Amino acid sequence: MKAYRLLTEEDTSAFCHKVTEALSKGWVLYGDPAYAFDAATGKMRCAQAVVKDVAGDYAPDVKLGAL
Repeated sequence: MKAYRLLTEEDTSAFCHKVTEALSKGWVLYGDPAYAFDAATGKMRCAQAVVKDVAGDYAPDVKLGAL
């Protein structure tokens, strides 16, 4: 199956670390990153979609971060 995750974080180095960790575990960037203002917190947020081909079938209880 092809697994999909949308990684999000405030615009800090924590976002880069989150994406780097996913890449090191075999996830692949999917599309362009997004950058938007979060009015609730007054901070900028980043988002990046990643995908990964894994064995097995999809189930709603799959822990995507553990793949």
